[in-house]
Order: sequence, then C-alpha cells, then structure tokens
Amino acid sequence: MAFRKDFLWGGATAANQCEGGYNEGGRGLANVDVVPIGKDRFPIISGKMKMFDFDDEHFYPAKEAIDMYHRFKEDIALFGEMGFKTYRLSIAWTRIFPNGDETEPNEEGLKFYEDLFKECRKYGIEPLVTITHFDCPMHLIEKYGAWRSRELVGFYENLCRVIFNRYKGLVKYWLTFNEINMILHAPFMGAGLYFEEGDNEEQVKFQAAHHELVASAIATKIAHEVDPENQVGCMLAAGNYYPYTCKPEDVWAGKQDDRENYFFIDVQSRGEYPAYALKEMERKGIEIKMEEGDKELLKAHTVDFISFSYYSSRVATTDPELLEQTAGNIFASVKNPYLEASEWGWQIDPLGLRITMNDLYDRYQKPLFIVENGLGAVDEPDEAGYVEDDYRIEYLAAHLQAMKDAVEQDGVDLLGYTTWGCIDLVSAGTGEMKKRYGFIYVDRDNEGNGTLKRTKKKSFDWYKKVIASNGEDLTN
Repeated sequence: MAFRKDFLWGGATAANQCEGGYNEGGRGLANVDVVPIGKDRFPIISGKMKMFDFDDEHFYPAKEAIDMYHRFKEDIALFGEMGFKTYRLSIAWTRIFPNGDETEPNEEGLKFYEDLFKECRKYGIEPLVTITHFDCPMHLIEKYGAWRSRELVGFYENLCRVIFNRYKGLVKYWLTFNEINMILHAPFMGAGLYFEEGDNEEQVKFQAAHHELVASAIATKIAHEVDPENQVGCMLAAGNYYPYTCKPEDVWAGKQDDRENYFFIDVQSRGEYPAYALKEMERKGIEIKMEEGDKELLKAHTVDFISFSYYSSRVATTDPELLEQTAGNIFASVKNPYLEASEWGWQIDPLGLRITMNDLYDRYQKPLFIVENGLGAVDEPDEAGYVEDDYRIEYLAAHLQAMKDAVEQDGVDLLGYTTWGCIDLVSAGTGEMKKRYGFIYVDRDNEGNGTLKRTKKKSFDWYKKVIASNGEDLTN
C-alpha cells in the first residue's frame, strides 16, 4: 500500500469562511469579517481600498457564512460518517482575544473550541488546527497597523500560550500561519496590512513577513515546551511555475517566481534567510529590522513538517503581455495550452501536484502534509438538494493518484491529505457561495439566501470509500 497505516485523511475549512457568529460569544471584529463580496473585494483584500467596518452598500458573507458556529456538531457527525481521520480547522483569533491585545482571554471563545475538539475526538478525528487563517483583530489593525508592528509578535505569542495550554491533549497538529506567502499577494486579507499613500509597500510587506516568521518560530518553541508530542507545520500556497518555453529566460523567470513563494518556507524549515532573498531585498532597497536574538530564534525553532495548498500549477514567461492570462485567481498566471481550466480559470494539473510534492520534499527533506486541494465548481442540486458531482470526483481522483505516485514511486514522506472546503463554504478569493468545493451541499447563495440545510453529494460516499480503502480504491 502506498500510504502509511495512520495516514490522516480528512477535510479542511477556515473559521472566517464557515463559522459565522461574527458578534456572538464575545468575539471581536476581524479583517476577514469586513471584506465584502463584489467588485470592491480585491481592492480591499490587497490593501489598496480602506474598509475597516461594515457599511450599508455591501454584503459581507463572513458574518453568517454557513453558521457552523451553531451547527458544528451536525457537521462533525457528517465528517465522522465519511470516516475522517483528521479535520483541519482554524481558530478565530478574536474569539480568544476580541481586541487582540488583552491580557486575559475570552473564556466563552476558549470553551467553544474545546467543545468542538472534543466533538472531533468523539468520532476519532484528530484536529489539525491553523492558529491564524488570515485572521487579524481589527483593533490591532487600527491601533498598531497589524503585522507591520513588532508588537503583534507578543500578542500572537499570548494567543499561542493560551491555546497550547488549554488544548493540550486535545490537539497535537498545529499550523502557525495559513498560506504565509499570501502576504505578498493579498496583504489585507493575509495579514491585515492596509497601505497609506506614500507607503513603501514592499518594505512594509517584508517587514511584516519577518514579524510573522519570528512569531511562527516562537509558536513552535512554545508548542514543543508545552507538549513534546505537538507537531508544528508551516503552510504554503504552492504550485510550481513552469517556463512557458525552453527559452532560458523563461526557465529563469519560473525559478524566480518559485523562489518568491519558497522564501517563507526556507526560513521556517531551514531557519535562516536564503541568500537569494537577501540579495533581492538588497536590490530593492528593503531593509529588514531585526531585533537581537531573531536569527537565533529562527534557527533553533524550525517546523516539524511542511503543509501546503495545491489547486493548480502556474506558468512563467519573460513576455506576459503577448500571452493570455488565467482568470479568477489571486495567483494569475500565463495560460498553459496543455491544460484544461475550472469554471474560475484555475488550471487543472494533477501531475503538477506530484511535481510540487517532489520539489518540496527534495528541498526540505521533511514530512509533507497536503492541507488544501479541491475543485471549486457550480453545483446544480435536484429538488432534494442532491448533487451528482462526478466532475469533482474526477478531479480529486486524478490528484489522489498523482499524490499516490509521489509516495509510492518517488518516496515522498506524506503525513496526510485534507480536501479544501469538505463542506460548502464562502470562497476566500471571491466571497462566493456559488463556488463550491464540498462533499456536503449547503443551501445558501451569494446573497445570503437559503435554509443552510446540509445534504450529502455523490462525492460524499466516494470519499468515504477512498478513506476506508486508505486510498486504494479511487473508482467512481
């Protein structure tokens, strides 16, 4: 068999995309709450347009999302029925510290996640917890400027100390920051960064990234001190860049694009800034302000495993003006003529997953964990709410086969696999409900209408069979 006996099969969600209950249980306001659906979404998530609160002109899907805050027992029971070995979820920072800079945590928020983790354990499901999945308390953004301020390292440390101690024995797999490289592409959504006129945006982003990297090392240190059983991973939005042609300049462009993403993981996995990144910053005039002990901290507290999301590969060229770009993706790329694309323009490339896995494993020699992979598609339910999503099964089966090849034929060490949006949720990129990933259909539309009723799709039983066979049976 390709996969280890204790392989962690499951699914993944994020608090801001499924919980709702944005103002319940003492929860404070976060950056992820105030991002609306519609034309202003991208200018806001990229830090170019200011939106620090709700207004009457926009719809904010995260306010209610799919109401998992009130329905998690029903949802986890369905995950248990599928046979999940793990469930990746995130903690909403503002449930634990509503403003972010309090000294004492919010007990109601702590109790909510304790109950949720215990519910997982009831079904033999191992929680895989993202400490920060894009969440940043709005108070920290308005008062300190979010991660541009060194003070956020201390506030994040407080959060980590509280949750590692409170959930000791309930949670042992942790991720420090979701898709940490997203700070370069969607800085307000990724790290609460908003740019004022005259800001040196590159300087701000890389200084903020340094603060997150230091915070990640501190979290890893505390996790291991609190419970030596804890396993801490980093998290990368992955997908290799192919050169558009065999022209050496295109090959070099692909390498540079890959490095821009690997930079963060190089630091978290190897413990130091890579030479290419230091040279690039020098060229751009970026000066990272490091405090005494930062380098030693980064070196001493590297992650235990590398987790990543994979949806598609990308293409690099030195001449993008002449070539058609992909649509609907924060990581816009040149179109690959050899690949088909999803309804949102994401290029479907199962072999690209195997290539990406090999690149990451060759580079870091640490266990990998695929924590996001899936197909966003428009599902058409029948009168009963049932969706015959053979297209999703086909996508996942092809990617699982590629994943299996990487393990069986290439020797990649893989801990587990969690599909993205195992239950339909709000899309991070577009804010849509229409862009569905789940095995479970949720009756809700882009405007917030619907009963929120949960219905199993065809893929539900298919994934149940995949898990039961430990990935040996991928047939539809």
